[in-house]
Amino acid sequence: MSFGSWLELIASGLITGGVYALVALGLNLQYGLMRVLNIAHGEFLMVGAFLTWTAHVTLGISPLLMVPISFALLMALGIAVHRLTFRRLTRTSPNLDVFEARGLMVSFGLMFLVQNFAQLVWGGDLRGYDFMADPVAIGGAQFSANKLLLLALALAFSAALIIVLKKTLYGKGVRALMQSPTGAQLVGIDTARLHPLMFGIGMGLSGVAGCLLSMTYTISPSMGEPYTVTALIVITLGGFGSMAGALVGGLALGVIEAVGMHFTNPSLKSLLSYGIFIAVLLWRPNGLFTRK
Repeated sequence: MSFGSWLELIASGLITGGVYALVALGLNLQYGLMRVLNIAHGEFLMVGAFLTWTAHVTLGISPLLMVPISFALLMALGIAVHRLTFRRLTRTSPNLDVFEARGLMVSFGLMFLVQNFAQLVWGGDLRGYDFMADPVAIGGAQFSANKLLLLALALAFSAALIIVLKKTLYGKGVRALMQSPTGAQLVGIDTARLHPLMFGIGMGLSGVAGCLLSMTYTISPSMGEPYTVTALIVITLGGFGSMAGALVGGLALGVIEAVGMHFTNPSLKSLLSYGIFIAVLLWRPNGLFTRK
């Protein structure tokens, strides 16, 4: 293979991995902070994609403008979902194990609810539009401009979340809650404010991922579920609660899939991903990027 071919292959993996990381960061934030394994996370990615498609096709709004709008709308929706469902579960569950089990069941219900709502509103057909599809030559390789934009924005949002968690007072509170919920509450950290806010931010990131995906790929009401499964694989690779691990894990999984599909059969993508998932669970159950 030529240098240009290798560059295209690795870049293709990084582009896919950037979306994986963005989705996984949102799910990891929800689970790492609140122990909410939100199986419906990918469905809200799908909602973000369809909102962007609708705004662009019917109203002529630029998908770039829809990036912050999608984040804000899905964040507000996430806060509402948390207040209507998971906050009540927190109050009524006798312990954490019961809360996790009940939260998982609620997430399954949300997944089917959102899927059927999307099919009712937008139908079951594939949707898409052309946006910045012109090729760009870099180092002897060619990429479509929209995919390069997807990677840049996915990395920018991922880095912004990690910086916020590391540098801001709210971020320090979130990290304290992840490390020791009881200890964090003893020193006065207000979980009643942080939990819905962080749940909303996690869902906002899924909305951004959906917006970016709609710029480059066709979308459908069933597109969200595979991204939820992939996000679970990514946060297993990176370690539950580790944001930097989710970013590195997402990019790594994207590259591994791209290289693996190139040298083997493309239909083996799922087999490759699940094989990595099982191997990491057996070898490093706490994740590759966390200490033993």
